[in-house]
Amino acid sequence: MHRFLQNIETRVSAIYKIAALLVTIVLILLLFPNAQPLLRYDYAVGSIWSDNDLYAPFDFTVHRSQSEIEKARSEARAHSLLYYSVDSSAASLTRQRFASYLSRHNLSQTETRRLNRLIDSIYRIGYIEEPADFPNIETHTLVLLRGNTGSEFRVTDFVRRSDLRDLWLADSVLVPSIAYDDVRTQLELDSWLSRNKVSSDMVRKGQLIISKGEPVSVETAEIISSLETERNLRLKTTYTPVGRYSGLFLLCLIALMSLYMFLKITRHKILEDNLKVTFVLLVILLMVAVTALVLHVNEDWILIVPLCIAPILMRVFFDMRVALYIHLATVIIIGNMVPNPFEFIFYQLVTGMMSIITVRNFEKRSNFFVVSLVIFLTYSLIYTSGVLSQFTTISTINPMRYLVFFLNALLTLLAYPLIFIFERMFGLVTNLTLMEISSTNTPALRELSRNAPGTFQHSMQVANISEDIVSEIGGNPLLARVGALYHDIGKMRAPLYFTENQSSDFNPHDELDYEESARIITQHVPDGIDLARKYHLPSIVVDFIRTHHGTTYTGYFYAKQKESHPTEQVDTSAFRYAGPTPFSTETAVVMIVDSVEAACKSLKTHDKENMDRLIDNIIDGKIKQKQLDNCDLTFSDITRIRQMLKTKLPSIYHVRIAYPELKDPEQKDPKSE
Repeated sequence: MHRFLQNIETRVSAIYKIAALLVTIVLILLLFPNAQPLLRYDYAVGSIWSDNDLYAPFDFTVHRSQSEIEKARSEARAHSLLYYSVDSSAASLTRQRFASYLSRHNLSQTETRRLNRLIDSIYRIGYIEEPADFPNIETHTLVLLRGNTGSEFRVTDFVRRSDLRDLWLADSVLVPSIAYDDVRTQLELDSWLSRNKVSSDMVRKGQLIISKGEPVSVETAEIISSLETERNLRLKTTYTPVGRYSGLFLLCLIALMSLYMFLKITRHKILEDNLKVTFVLLVILLMVAVTALVLHVNEDWILIVPLCIAPILMRVFFDMRVALYIHLATVIIIGNMVPNPFEFIFYQLVTGMMSIITVRNFEKRSNFFVVSLVIFLTYSLIYTSGVLSQFTTISTINPMRYLVFFLNALLTLLAYPLIFIFERMFGLVTNLTLMEISSTNTPALRELSRNAPGTFQHSMQVANISEDIVSEIGGNPLLARVGALYHDIGKMRAPLYFTENQSSDFNPHDELDYEESARIITQHVPDGIDLARKYHLPSIVVDFIRTHHGTTYTGYFYAKQKESHPTEQVDTSAFRYAGPTPFSTETAVVMIVDSVEAACKSLKTHDKENMDRLIDNIIDGKIKQKQLDNCDLTFSDITRIRQMLKTKLPSIYHVRIAYPELKDPEQKDPKSE
């Protein structure tokens, strides 16, 4: 039945992982920009072509750059002919408008005659319309069309608005008799542009465009730009969203499966915990979502996304290798979303590695600022080096890029509150938290030192020794120290029932039977778990309370029970700890050190021979009772643990020499009198 339930649990866990993986990929695809991807080569005029030799994949026309086209248009507009036609009705219409004006305004006869003469003279010469599209009309030749023939003039040959003293007359009365023909002028402009070739010669399939290591000239840049345009136009005709998302799905699946294989081979404990799997996928999804948001706003600000938060979180909660592989998978996935993926991936990989290295000992809050500084400097150095390698001059550097890098480093500080949030969400613990609760001023340890001072001193000794051993054999020494400090906090519920807290000859166990005494002794484990919840200790610390006795017996009371009832069947469950047995290096070391340190106090003489024998007996007993079967200690580790205990414990329990009694030098010796 137990095996059946275990198989069900294993299958449910596997189904959850598969479902979480698929859901993550689907959400990533929904976050990807749904626009058709555009082909872009990484190049700039004057830079060195770093890719392989580029050959034309098909025949295409080389188009001039947009700037050149605009320049050509400007030149054409600056010297193009302006076409006009004669409006014969302009004079009569002006007379009508002038009469209407006179009916509304009282002008003198003299003024009226003057204005009539002025209007007659204007229309004898011709009143010209000045187009707003050509502000410098003086530089142009004007062609006045009469039927199918045209005559060339200059604008000074006609009356313009600027020639008039009475501007109100031009605005309210005069109608241009020389009218601007914008259609004919635009046709002439287009004809000039076509005659001067907006496009150049064809590039034939297989023709070498540029070789690797060759500088990119202006002409070559035009050819590459035309190739990009042509390929994107051809891609548009064959593009299908189904094909695109199928490819992206496979790319995401490959990246995440490679991460899965790494964890399966080297960090299988992470995969065994569905909460940790969810945490890893959530961090990857969070980074993709932020990147997609920035791309939607402005793709030029893509490097403002603090992707180094992902490796920092992974390094804080796990280790350097896990952090690097998760960051690698994240960058590969996002690299399919962003423009210039090679540049983006290079930036993120190098900066991510530097942040992981910097965060290796993350036990102080000030380290966050150090990591942010390293990120800013790394981004800046990569950018500066790239500019110098391509353009060879520092004058081409864009200062705004450094602002982007600064904002990226500033946003990386969000890792600190995210660590706190993820700790609470997934029950994970960082060294920062362990450092905080390792202080003897925490409420739990202060209470332990007051109520059970002997247990407190015992826990301190176990913590010091365990920390040194784990540091030597490999593991998390800080975790071992914290676990040892709290492993016996359950004893403060009934401190006098434990010998280290008894300061007199009175022993409360003398008034109890052996079963009751064993029950009180074993009860300190569930009491410790209850107190750990009360003081909000992390679950990883609670594991030390649960496992530090494993499934062993309360040896003394069990032996006494068998001795006093030799003919009866002893109920072993009353004398056995509930367990479980240790399942990590740190919990196993604390179990061994706890047993050895406590037993050493019972020795009458602390000579090296007795202590070595005691250490060997206790460790061999743990092995024989299968208390170390579920942890990852090797025989080599156990041998080193023996050696370190045999070295450390004699120095702790050494016997001091007896000092001779000192007399007061001023006190007279009675024998001298």
